[in-house]
Amino acid sequence: MSNEKKKKEDRLSSRKKEDNKPQIGDSKPAPNQDSRKKSSDSQQKSKSQKRERKRKNVKAHDASKSEHVEGIGGHSPLDLDEGSLRHRRGRERRGKPIGRYLMCVSASEGVTQIAVLEGRSLIEHYVSHPANDWSEIHGNVYLGKVQNVLPGMEAAFVDIGTPKNAVLYRGDLQFDDQDVEGSSSVKIEEALKLNQKIIAQVTKNPIAHKGARLSQEVSLAGRFVVLIPESKTFGISKRLPDSERRRLRSILDRIKPTEHGIIVRTAAEGVTEEEISLDLLRLIEQWEGINSFAKKAKVPSLLYREPELVFRYIREEFNKDFRGVLIDDRELFEKVKNYAESVAPAIADRVSFYDKSEEKLSLFERYHIHEQLMKSLDRKVWLPSGGSLIIESTEALTVVDVNTGKNVGSSSLEETVLANNLEAAEEIAHQLRLRDIGGIIVIDFIDMEMQKNREIVANSLREALLRDKTRTQVFDISELGLVEMTRKRIGEGLIESFADECEDCSGRGFVLDEKLVSASDGGKHR
Repeated sequence: MSNEKKKKEDRLSSRKKEDNKPQIGDSKPAPNQDSRKKSSDSQQKSKSQKRERKRKNVKAHDASKSEHVEGIGGHSPLDLDEGSLRHRRGRERRGKPIGRYLMCVSASEGVTQIAVLEGRSLIEHYVSHPANDWSEIHGNVYLGKVQNVLPGMEAAFVDIGTPKNAVLYRGDLQFDDQDVEGSSSVKIEEALKLNQKIIAQVTKNPIAHKGARLSQEVSLAGRFVVLIPESKTFGISKRLPDSERRRLRSILDRIKPTEHGIIVRTAAEGVTEEEISLDLLRLIEQWEGINSFAKKAKVPSLLYREPELVFRYIREEFNKDFRGVLIDDRELFEKVKNYAESVAPAIADRVSFYDKSEEKLSLFERYHIHEQLMKSLDRKVWLPSGGSLIIESTEALTVVDVNTGKNVGSSSLEETVLANNLEAAEEIAHQLRLRDIGGIIVIDFIDMEMQKNREIVANSLREALLRDKTRTQVFDISELGLVEMTRKRIGEGLIESFADECEDCSGRGFVLDEKLVSASDGGKHR
């Protein structure tokens, strides 16, 4: 009996083994039902885990893309009463707005051009490359790392993630009174150490072979106020009348944060306390976002990005003096329209779309901008009475030469020269603004015998430059008829944005005669 039982058990075990044998067409040994269930469950779990990891990675990647603070905040406009809206809308004639200025924006192939007209005259022109993250970075805030400290230059080079390291000078440092005693006498090598992490803001774009310039005093601009975090700075625009300055000062006394500085802009004229408070609150939230991101960000990192040039101009300059803003790109128009409705709802309807497909001429041709641009790229500028200007730029400075040209006058030489110099002073201020010329500028006016006439020309130049929002400083005319002045340089000029250096002459303006050069050394070097 025992032998028969053993035989039966052996038969059963052999059958089970046969069932577990791989079948024809199987790539793996055929598992039993329990193992099939277990393997399918484990496969589903692994797949779901992979999906979850993928979702987390995508979320982290998207968060890293947009983790820096953007300059265009999500703030909604206030509901203003009809009286305030009517006052801020400005003048109209037959239902159409009236204003001194017109802003034209043309976008194509990743380049945005902004032209500002006063009447029919082109007074400002800017070229912007919105996708460029290293040449147009003015106003951006970075978490950088000190790469090198040069005591002899009183400067430090900081890695902020751009191709060239940015420079931070001793005068642009900020000290904590609790950490540093006698901050006015502290040397830069004592304040900054190699590989130290710092938060700094770009105050000047990289130009040619020079890197960007930094400052540790961060300023965040809003529509009505500028916030200077962790500072005691306090000010109100000097362009405002005294009565308005007193009103705004009383508002600031009530809303100013104790730990931050604040500057009130010209655009705050006639604005309510609630609007200023909301603008200030939005800037404080931006700074808190910058600080929180800086604590977890890697070095170097972009902490805050200034909005595109179009939005910055709308934020800082757009008011009731503009009769309109024309944009020939539909997507950009929608964005600017929404932004204008949030910062300037009373005049947001002045932002219009210029449909290139329906118009016979392009936007810049329609308003004669292209023609004026071509003239502004020339070195010679004609004056109304026949005189001329010759504008030449060098590495160190820009020289403007004033000539009488075809202007022969009528009565005396002194009167002819004075009239020509007055025309030149007006046009020079216009050309400096249009061409965005910065740095040291030397103007060679035609010699005048009378000291009184020299003062008249110098004052005329200063008055003409008052219309330029960029900071300038003008000195008196010398005995040789020379005027030395400076204009703050922020970015590259008009000509640099339109042109590249000549490969043949390397920007010198002439090519050497190779035959003559080779003949001078007997033909040894060719």
